[in-house]
Amino acid sequence: MSDLKVLSAYDQKVLATLKRDDRATCFRYLQEAHALYEDRNSWLKKTTRLKILRKAAQLIEERADELALQAAKEGGKPFADSQVEIARAVEGIETAIAVMRTEGGREIPMGLSDASTDRFAVTYREPRGPVIAISAFNHPFNLIIHQVIPAIAVGAPVLVKPASSTPLSCISLVEILREAGLPKEWCRVILCDNETATAIVSHEHIAFLSFIGSGKVGWMLRSKLPPGATCALEHGGMAPVIVDESARLADAVPRLLKGGFYHAGQVCVSVQRIYVHNSLKAQLIEQLVLGAKKLVVGDPQDSLTEVGPLISPREVDRVDSWVKEAQEKGAQVVLGGKKLSSTTYCPTLLIDPPDDAKVSTEEIFGPVVCVYGYDDINEAIARANRPASFFQAAIFTQNHEAALTISRRLKGMAVMVNDHTAFRVDWMPFGGHQNSGLGAGGIGYSMHDMSLERMVVFRAAGL
Repeated sequence: MSDLKVLSAYDQKVLATLKRDDRATCFRYLQEAHALYEDRNSWLKKTTRLKILRKAAQLIEERADELALQAAKEGGKPFADSQVEIARAVEGIETAIAVMRTEGGREIPMGLSDASTDRFAVTYREPRGPVIAISAFNHPFNLIIHQVIPAIAVGAPVLVKPASSTPLSCISLVEILREAGLPKEWCRVILCDNETATAIVSHEHIAFLSFIGSGKVGWMLRSKLPPGATCALEHGGMAPVIVDESARLADAVPRLLKGGFYHAGQVCVSVQRIYVHNSLKAQLIEQLVLGAKKLVVGDPQDSLTEVGPLISPREVDRVDSWVKEAQEKGAQVVLGGKKLSSTTYCPTLLIDPPDDAKVSTEEIFGPVVCVYGYDDINEAIARANRPASFFQAAIFTQNHEAALTISRRLKGMAVMVNDHTAFRVDWMPFGGHQNSGLGAGGIGYSMHDMSLERMVVFRAAGL
């Protein structure tokens, strides 16, 4: 079995060479996780879990710059943005602690019928069972936080498979958890091939799958889950934005630039399609071009860099081919549309690509934003809703009635008003519908899904 070489996203230099886990090792880890779950005497007490999480948050804060630099090197997100990612990771752990303190069981009313007289019922929550978490490259530290910390918080053993291009941040988090006091059997990193990962997902011992990645893989894995297991799937989106005739461009443009080009567009809720009223179209395009030209593209370790590399040269080639296809079909390229190097792509603005072009029908996952003009708001909403993706969307308007009406008609599990589509805080529900996924992420929501609500009914005369 060949070793895993982890490359710098920017210059493709080898950052580390890691030994891959064979099938036998991965299944041994799964058996250990199952044994922990089956032996209730081995479960970690809530006080123990709280101490581990508090200590882990402290260690992450102390090593924030080191962890941000590691994430920037392997994933390509600019250092300043990676620093924000690490700060969010600490907030994520603090959110898990808050949920542990405030959410639990409840009383189920009794005495409402003759059959329930003299009874008292309460519920409590406990872990579903072993969790398998399969992650993506674009937020190599914080995505693992969202998949692993909820499992630790509810007391579920977890196996985590990071993206093969960005495993170092995941390994660092797991090492921090162990340093904080978590026994190694409760959280294992598995560096295995996809065939082995699929076999683990389908094993009878798995109770919950947390998956972040492509829809094709996510839906396939869901079909492999054993009876009784459940999942949360986070796939891509094609985030649409409507800019109506009342929008304030001075407010909208900086947010659209951030939402479109943050992490070189490699975010599942990046601004991808902007539908602007024709009365503002020329002005919006002009301001977007002026703003995008100022973006600094380059080495993510440089503090001045705003747009880093794509995760691999292959992705640069793919994005370039999609832009060229759109151009051949009639789209106007007003900025960019070219490679800057084997790993970086110029921030690109496409005007009116046809609705059958890939940039209009599939997730770009690159630094490309498409602008379409409209006259009729109903037409704009219909075009925005055409792809079978349903994640996050946005509208810029100063018309309160339009904000309420359009936000309810746009496809999106969350619709932002006067903000970009990539807004997120880690305690809010976050997830897609239709092709974009299943279930809701967010620390508290994942904790709920990774646990079961069980009930005890007491019968006693006189109650």
